[in-house]
Amino acid sequence: MRVVIQKAEQAAVEIQGKTHASIGKGLLVFLGVEDADTEEDIVWLAGKISRLRVFDDSDGVMNLSVMDVKGEMLVISQFTLHASTKKGNRPSYIRAAKPDYAIPMYQKFIEKLADVSQCRVSSGEFGAYMKVSLVNDGPVTISIDTKNKE
Repeated sequence: MRVVIQKAEQAAVEIQGKTHASIGKGLLVFLGVEDADTEEDIVWLAGKISRLRVFDDSDGVMNLSVMDVKGEMLVISQFTLHASTKKGNRPSYIRAAKPDYAIPMYQKFIEKLADVSQCRVSSGEFGAYMKVSLVNDGPVTISIDTKNKE
């Protein structure tokens, strides 16, 4: 699994001209699933994101997690995180999981993230054309790949 996490002052996702979900202070999480991903990846990644210390403490040091600040999270499926640009100029998405595998993994990830963090977790709609808006706080943007845990 690959994620790009952005610390948000606010974020929202729009589908067919209507706001589908929105959050205030928290994390916007773009999630890409590949066939090699397992439930172990879900557990590890949900814990890692929940405990990631990217929010400022009283001294202005990024020392607090989304749980500490009682933030929210918005998870958006994004198969393009598995794009390969090695050949030519048109990315290949061959590593991205097909919907029959990716959708259940996406849903399990959202459930595990909410369970581990005890934060409100909203999501986009898998496979939908979405417009995502964000006020990035910092800016802080972090990428994590569960295949590079060490």
